[in-house]
Amino acid sequence: MAHELPPLSYDYEALEPHIDAQTMRLHHDIHHLGYVNGLNNAEKKLAEARNNNDYGLVKHWEREAAFHGAGHFLHTIFWENMHPSGGGVPNGAVADAIKSAFGSFENFSNHFRAAGGAVEGSGWVLLVKNNTTDALDILTAEKHQNLTQWVVTPLLVCDVWEHAYYLKYQNKRGDYLNAFMNVINWSDVAKRLAS
Repeated sequence: MAHELPPLSYDYEALEPHIDAQTMRLHHDIHHLGYVNGLNNAEKKLAEARNNNDYGLVKHWEREAAFHGAGHFLHTIFWENMHPSGGGVPNGAVADAIKSAFGSFENFSNHFRAAGGAVEGSGWVLLVKNNTTDALDILTAEKHQNLTQWVVTPLLVCDVWEHAYYLKYQNKRGDYLNAFMNVINWSDVAKRLAS
């Protein structure tokens, strides 16, 4: 079954003034769609390789599937992690887990933004749950998949590739990360934590 671009649950301009509508259109409709198409193509080529018993390009198509697949799945979480009435401080289980892992919400926020600002080149900053220890942690990923840990579930992800912020924030990634904190959909994060 082919992967599809998921629709946004809010309008392109709904995250203004923090995330602008033009960036949202380009990011969702062009960049994310590119990952969907790349993943579908890689999976098609891998199926052809299996059908023909010809694995000469398997390394290439597996890399393409990892890159585009991670791009597609992380972007899907990214859209859901934001909401027009988001931001603020979480409550309930998410607040408790953040306090347990980081000492306070302020510590978490500072760590999350610093890690996102330190990503070399393009990539992501993620709040994750370690499925072995059940503890929360903050990880970064270069591209979409490099530095990935296999035992974690992403709860909150923030795209720090330049296409996510350059039109509004130019090279000021820190300003973009500050703005992102104002649109976090903590209800979505709580749902992921409870899963």
